[in-house]
Amino acid sequence: TIMKKAIAEFIGTFGLVLVGCGAVAISGLGSEQSAIAIFGIAAAFGHTIVAMAYGIGQVSGCHINPAVSFGVLVAGRMTTQDFITYVIAQVLGAIAGAVVLYLILSGKASGWNGGLGQNGWGPGYLGEYSLSSALIFEVVATFLFLVCILGVTQRGAPVGLAGLAIGLTLVVIHLIGINI
Repeated sequence: TIMKKAIAEFIGTFGLVLVGCGAVAISGLGSEQSAIAIFGIAAAFGHTIVAMAYGIGQVSGCHINPAVSFGVLVAGRMTTQDFITYVIAQVLGAIAGAVVLYLILSGKASGWNGGLGQNGWGPGYLGEYSLSSALIFEVVATFLFLVCILGVTQRGAPVGLAGLAIGLTLVVIHLIGINI
């Protein structure tokens, strides 16, 4: 049912925000940059996608991102009503994940700057890329991510490794994109 799908999307997005953004906030990437921190963050996002793909993929398809749901909508694989329901569930799941992350991090004795692993660009932020560079990367990376997702989930594709392919694609995108 659509309610089961919405709950699955809520849980998946909650997990992605808690684990992925938690890896950013806890690693201290904003204050010190290291290749291990970037790889660890990329792996946290990608491995969470793998886990959720196998955990909730059979229920909702594991979009856990409005951009992915939009791509699925444009590909004709979901209705507009389901798209709206998915996006609402994803936004609420992301908010809940951020709230739990905030509650965890606010219990740190010292050294937390209040960040929750959110994105940024420009002077003073990691690679100091411009807004236009960040936007170009985001559009191209999302397109490539959707090519992978739609390709490995199309009718006739071997589905057993789809979650792994999608998760590894997200790792690679993060390895390149975190600094941008």
